[in-house]
Amino acid sequence: MTDERTIEVDQFLSHSPATVWRALTEPDVMARWWAAGDIAPVVGHSFTLDMGGFGKQPCTVTRVDPQRLLAYTFSEGTLDSTLTWKLVPEGTGTRLFLTHSGLDVDSPLGRQAFKGMGSGWPGILAGMEQTLQD
Repeated sequence: MTDERTIEVDQFLSHSPATVWRALTEPDVMARWWAAGDIAPVVGHSFTLDMGGFGKQPCTVTRVDPQRLLAYTFSEGTLDSTLTWKLVPEGTGTRLFLTHSGLDVDSPLGRQAFKGMGSGWPGILAGMEQTLQD
């Protein structure tokens, strides 16, 4: 973590960027490792992620560079943060960098999200690796 409003995590995945990209952009795969939602890698596409007990979170895709970068707003109207996924080929796999930025740590909800997601993201990304193995 680099500042009080940004969570940064990186995870090596033993899969090609194309496979990791599918995990980030295909709803059926994404639902297996994180959350169900109608994501599509198209700038301007609005979608909802079903976070279970945390509710349905509205999102909008803001940046796409196929197999390299995907960014979208997350929890619009509540957390108003941004998730940026950067894929970098590394050996026979992919280094996935996640930046979760824009959290308002001056609000109780923002502080709670920063703390919970800061400790939760590494496990979620490890779960992606496990899902891709299955």
